[in-house]
Amino acid sequence: MTFSALTIFVIALVAAFVFILGLWAYSTANRLDRLHVRSDLSWHALDAALARRAVVVRAIAAGIGSQESRRLVALADQAERADRGDREYAENAVSGTLATIDLDRVRPQLVAELADAEARVLIARRFHNDAVRDTLALRTRRPVRWLHLGGTAPLPTYFEITERTTAAARSKSLTLDSTRTSARVVMLDGDGRVLLLRGHDPAVPETFYWFTVGGAVEKGENLRSAAVREILEETGVTVDPDGLRGPMWRRVATFSWDNRMIRSEELFFVVGVASFEPNYDGFTELERRTVTGHRWCSAGDIAALAESGESVYPQDLAELLVEAQSVLRQAGEPEVRAIR
Repeated sequence: MTFSALTIFVIALVAAFVFILGLWAYSTANRLDRLHVRSDLSWHALDAALARRAVVVRAIAAGIGSQESRRLVALADQAERADRGDREYAENAVSGTLATIDLDRVRPQLVAELADAEARVLIARRFHNDAVRDTLALRTRRPVRWLHLGGTAPLPTYFEITERTTAAARSKSLTLDSTRTSARVVMLDGDGRVLLLRGHDPAVPETFYWFTVGGAVEKGENLRSAAVREILEETGVTVDPDGLRGPMWRRVATFSWDNRMIRSEELFFVVGVASFEPNYDGFTELERRTVTGHRWCSAGDIAALAESGESVYPQDLAELLVEAQSVLRQAGEPEVRAIR
């Protein structure tokens, strides 16, 4: 029995199609598995952040000792015991009652702890919702649903919690003009040098400092898209969002800028690029006046800048460059850790 050339071609074509489909299905199933793991881990991180807030809330309530504080403790206990489906409602009940507490009656140390705990909750919620969004975006595609590539894993769900004014901003003992979440990027060239910008506070034009590319996350953005936008605005370079690794570091900074007190939660990504000359066309008028230069810096260059009296942010960046290069090379997602 012999086969014609056309028959062999058709069989080969079908075999190639089946192979490619199987390869796509296998890689997609693996990616879905990683996304589900990511959403599970992000939920555990959010749960831990909420638990820490509950501990601080109880400490504040113990110091006040009023009927209102007893209700706050009861709500915090109820939120911790709530099932996953009821957790969002219970935690928002805690937030609502907490907003009625006069924090000027609370020790400043506890107010600061509450501000930090609330900031961690909001960051953890952002990470979790980003993970849920990415998982649902792939899981709900028709080919994925038709082939049941998601298996029997339940669909992850978003978690929304009231982003009220932070404890620090509402307390007279810790007056802030604004709080923000920022996406920052360690841009490394082939020689392991980081791109730093040089600038100054408009209110203190004689004092210069160096900092990484990045800025505040705008309404409706996630951290990764904010990082990509900031790179484009501050350097003129477009990067692939998938090329960003991280976030890898978290830095909490309270500082004065243009006579305003700002508390910033900074999350750092790392990306590898070829060395280039930044284009400042995307700068605002204020940025044009306050950003005076740039430089690709090695660890030695950063140490020299610090010795010259010009601060570099984040602190210890010279020592952190090795870690950033390691994150850029590793296969898995890095664990976010606190830096100065």
